Amino acid sequence: MPEASSLKTRSKLAFFCIGAALWLTLMLMAVPVTLSPRPSLTGSTPFSTAWYDRGGKLLRLSLAADDRYRLHTELQDVSPALIAATLRQEDRHFYRHPGINPFSLLRASFETYALRTRPVGGSTITMQLVRLRDNLDTRTVGGKVAQIYRALQLERHYAKSDILEAYLNLAPYGGNIHGAGTAARIYFAQDARTLSIPQSIALAVIPQNPVKRSPLNTDHAAWDTARLRLAVQMPAPYRPDSELMNLPLAAASRADLPSLAPHLLDGLPVPPAGGAVHTTIDHALQATLERRLAAWMKHEQARNMGNGAAMLVHIPTMQVRALIGSADFNDTAAQGQVDGTAARRSPGSTLKPFVYALALEQGLIHPETLLDDDPTYFAEYRPGNFDKRFIGKVPAREALSLSRNVPAIALAARLDRPDLYTFLADAGVRLPHGRRHYGLSLVAGGAEVNMRDLVRLYAMLAQGGTLRDVVYTADQPPGRAKPVLSPESALLTLTMIESEDPAALPFAAGTDLPAYWKTGTSNGFRDAWTVGVFGDYVLAVWLGHFDGRPSAALVGRDAAAPLFFDLMRAVTAREKMRDRIKPALAALNLSRVAICRRTGTPDACDDQYDGWFIPGKSPFMPGHAATPEILSPRGGIAYVHSRRSAEPLRIPLEAKSTRDQTLYWFAGNRFLGTAQGGSPLFWSPPPGQHTVRFVDGAGRGASQSITVVNAD
Repeated sequence: MPEASSLKTRSKLAFFCIGAALWLTLMLMAVPVTLSPRPSLTGSTPFSTAWYDRGGKLLRLSLAADDRYRLHTELQDVSPALIAATLRQEDRHFYRHPGINPFSLLRASFETYALRTRPVGGSTITMQLVRLRDNLDTRTVGGKVAQIYRALQLERHYAKSDILEAYLNLAPYGGNIHGAGTAARIYFAQDARTLSIPQSIALAVIPQNPVKRSPLNTDHAAWDTARLRLAVQMPAPYRPDSELMNLPLAAASRADLPSLAPHLLDGLPVPPAGGAVHTTIDHALQATLERRLAAWMKHEQARNMGNGAAMLVHIPTMQVRALIGSADFNDTAAQGQVDGTAARRSPGSTLKPFVYALALEQGLIHPETLLDDDPTYFAEYRPGNFDKRFIGKVPAREALSLSRNVPAIALAARLDRPDLYTFLADAGVRLPHGRRHYGLSLVAGGAEVNMRDLVRLYAMLAQGGTLRDVVYTADQPPGRAKPVLSPESALLTLTMIESEDPAALPFAAGTDLPAYWKTGTSNGFRDAWTVGVFGDYVLAVWLGHFDGRPSAALVGRDAAAPLFFDLMRAVTAREKMRDRIKPALAALNLSRVAICRRTGTPDACDDQYDGWFIPGKSPFMPGHAATPEILSPRGGIAYVHSRRSAEPLRIPLEAKSTRDQTLYWFAGNRFLGTAQGGSPLFWSPPPGQHTVRFVDGAGRGASQSITVVNAD
């Protein structure tokens, strides 16, 4: 018994000494704490960046600079149940102590250093915040003293709510997951404010032993035991039903974090200290269109179309709702990390609508003006059509919808103030070279542009000629609205690219909403495009190889258009919309007039139909009357005749005249033969001066003088 009595005496003495040392330490700290400067609550702790969609759904959560997931969450955005559970688990007297709990510290010090039974912390939430913030080793006396001092310092300068918020942002929740908001997002795929009581209790027990109680562990025994024990200790408003607590609690993992719109998010500025970036993306539309594009590319893999990109913008707000830079961001073989929406590519014929819009604006045409689709030279440039044919007289709206090159280029040659080059430059489309570099080839895709610019330009048409920038984030100020076309010219252009008979296009079936769309195929089959407007949206799709390899499958109408309508159906299935183009026409300075089919003008004749007309601007006479013209042979060129050549000189005789008429060719007064308009007659002339002429069935004709020289 004397030994037991001696042990009891020593224990009392140790308890008294520890208490005295603690009291003295606190007294010595009083003045320095009072005079100390205001410290930072979280120090230099880095935070993650979270990207959200327009409705607050997570698109991506990045790692902080220290490779931890740590999402800053304000206390008001934390469930009251989680706050109550955390205080019950970690610090029941949090709102009644000055940063330290002397009684808990005394008991912990006595058990740890005097009895040496087991290490006991005795730390308050404020003290734990200091340890997490400063990475202190509190197992040593010096570390514990520093922890106490800094905890008192925090309490001196901050409200309890600030300290609790900081702790909930730094507390460990298993693995590299730190912060209650982060844990709620990763484990339960929801915000901390929406946590249920069982979920709140389950998170509250983790920081005390994040290794054993982590939901990331295969064995959840330690986690389940701790949360069930805390559940019965919870105050009445937050005490869950025992049967509910006994149900298995499913938790997700870091691998289940979403990763949508990576190309867009990679291009947005990251807040220096981490935090939230609220984009204008629609989570559901982005996910749907990503799946559709990936499935399309997989289905069409055998056709060697390479990769794809798509962009969907809400016209009234100009907010991007979906942006897909490639079919698979992680596909390195297909260069999936290249952003196809920002890549500069040949647009093919997708710029042609703006030639016609400018021609309408400048009074050169109305939609029914007859244009020539005949073989034509523009200086040394002789354009052809995709189908290798010419169809003669064609109304402007058909010339645009059928994407005929010659009428578009002929119109572009007549544009003035602005021409197409100036129009694009003024619209902010980057054109690295001067006007002369591109020439008229600009009309058919001779300059590289990106999808984001094409989307802006087509949205401009739908907004009645007002150009606005695309908006990517909620805090992005709207760009200045810039009128570049009249509403009449802009909206009439869209009516010219509407499919007159969608039923004739199998890939366009499945929606009653009108679509105003244009395809594009680049020279050499390297890019296939479709850009169009429907309802409240403008949508662009692109297919091709990022390294520029050609493929015969890369034809806008055959490859990109079916994908465009597939994505359009996905959008219209989610949102009910009405056409915004046709109703807008009624409020504009437009008239429906009788057009003579033979002349393309508002003349009286026995074959008329109604067409749109802009009073005071549209021409009453044909915009470009065709005159007979010899296309070949060319004037000013010496043709070489050589008797040593195995093949005789053969000059194609070709003229532009009324289609389907017989052309009669002569050299001087000598008859050479006949040919149908659009088909050449070949002639082998001797050396010397020759005058070549033709006469058509209407008695019209033209002549050309040429020189043939002997090379021998």
